[in-house]
Amino acid sequence: MAKLGETMEKHHKKCDEDFAAAEEAAHKGDWDACAKAYTKFRDEVLAHFSVEEDILFPPLEERSGITSGGPPQMMREEHEQMRPLLQQMDNALEQKNAGNFTATGETLLVMMQQHNMKEENILYPMIDHHLGDDRDITARAEAGLNG
Repeated sequence: MAKLGETMEKHHKKCDEDFAAAEEAAHKGDWDACAKAYTKFRDEVLAHFSVEEDILFPPLEERSGITSGGPPQMMREEHEQMRPLLQQMDNALEQKNAGNFTATGETLLVMMQQHNMKEENILYPMIDHHLGDDRDITARAEAGLNG
């Protein structure tokens, strides 16, 4: 069984690949391919947020004693900053507006890259340390990502 941190990091890479495919299709004006790749990306990102917020963060905060202001809270706040960008991308896709889709996507990409580095370097090692031996949490996280 893979470590939780590794599982989450692999999922980041999956999201990045889906994002790149959506962006490439938007540049080409292939809106069907863009919609397919973007929808997959958006669903994967939202599943990722949900796994962290609902499955990983509560027991991490409980077991580590880190509550308000700690890394999980910071990541929740960043998720909340990214959700409206996803909505803006939804709107740009619906309007087939490549300029807005790409511009919003670039903003989201920068935020995701910074966010993912924090998770991979700070949060996921904490998760592995505090939750890594919990088979139930690991199974629930994997199921949530592979939903």
